[in-house]
Amino acid sequence: MLEVIVFLNVLALTLIISVGFLSRLLGSPFSWYDELASVCLAWLTYYGAALAAIKGAHIACPSVINMAPPSIRLPVALLGELCTIGFFVLLGITGYQVVQILEGSTMVSLTSVSLQITQSVIPIGSALFIIAQLLRLPEVIESARGAGFIDHELEEAGIPMNPAADARHPDTSSMSRQPS
Repeated sequence: MLEVIVFLNVLALTLIISVGFLSRLLGSPFSWYDELASVCLAWLTYYGAALAAIKGAHIACPSVINMAPPSIRLPVALLGELCTIGFFVLLGITGYQVVQILEGSTMVSLTSVSLQITQSVIPIGSALFIIAQLLRLPEVIESARGAGFIDHELEEAGIPMNPAADARHPDTSSMSRQPS
């Protein structure tokens, strides 16, 4: 479902930018284009971050954590998860407060659109990110206790990774060793 939301957001943003470009090219730009494109970009950022989190593709340092033995790796990984979840709890609470403050406010160029709707992405996106982190927690614990974390950036670059981690993910181990 989150992939559909992100896809629709990318599609909407593409259409808005295309319409905005064409209207400027024709000499009569729409007044709402910039503001709406900014809102769509913010939505894409929050929902895209939640999608990245559920796939384990958000910012991390797996190579650094993998250097530590499992006895140290697990507490470090759990501390990282706790910090991330704590940040998004604070962001969600603050975002909810912002939404409450904006009651009755509307977009400048589209006065029929409430700012509460446009800014609702902050608490919603934060909640989705927290849920994603909690759903991935068993996988994080297993990786920290076991062979370590897969470094997706190294994998994409074709750089050989941790052989023990490759054994846990046989579908990706052959990809990481293929020449580019």
